[in-house]
Amino acid sequence: MRFTTEQHLEHGVLERRFTLGEVPGILWTPETRTPGPAPAPLILLGHPGGLDRMYPRLVARARSAAARGFASATIELPGSGDRPPIAVVEQARADLRQALRAGTPVGDDLVDRLILPLADRAVPEWRALLDALLARPGIGGPVGYAGGVIAIGTRLAVTEPRLAAAVLFAGSFVPRVTFEEARNVDIPLLVLLQWDDHGNDRQQALDLFDAFGTTEKTLHANLGGHTGVPQFEADDGDRFFARHLN
Repeated sequence: MRFTTEQHLEHGVLERRFTLGEVPGILWTPETRTPGPAPAPLILLGHPGGLDRMYPRLVARARSAAARGFASATIELPGSGDRPPIAVVEQARADLRQALRAGTPVGDDLVDRLILPLADRAVPEWRALLDALLARPGIGGPVGYAGGVIAIGTRLAVTEPRLAAAVLFAGSFVPRVTFEEARNVDIPLLVLLQWDDHGNDRQQALDLFDAFGTTEKTLHANLGGHTGVPQFEADDGDRFFARHLN
């Protein structure tokens, strides 16, 4: 991990951009706890790609987490931003746009080609990020994950034993294998669903929630489209992590 820039944000938040190998990312830490007497719990902030485009939302989430004493970190999604494109994913995106224009169903094969190459690459990168961050002074477990793509968050919840809780955003296509992986998730979950997100299958999101194997799972469904998640859900997410990470 190599830090490239550093700036102090308002309300005592330190923001540092870094590269992990060739993967760009951002780390936010509450200055009052770093390097405080106890390490700060860590929240990994997932997103659908385009780190600079997503920055306003990510930094807002990071500031809110820092107010509760949590560190936050994110990395760029494979094939997004300045990272090299993934040919199979680019073709799947083109096929998806064509299917949506034509009003034809989005088949399982297309969803697999669109999502699985991202999950296959992203999950090991998130785990490598954890290795790097938890070795640093001032940052410790437990660890939470918040955001999308939901297939990535689901697989990370299954394969990463250091993950203690997750807030998952149900707003992306779900491969068939993700339903099988969901049955092995055993950490506390809070799932957010936008009821009128016409670009995604509401029933599929409900079926995935039902498939999660954990005995502690909560679904918050709100009216509105894909980007209309109410602000109070951020507050509820912070309270969820306060219960499970402190």
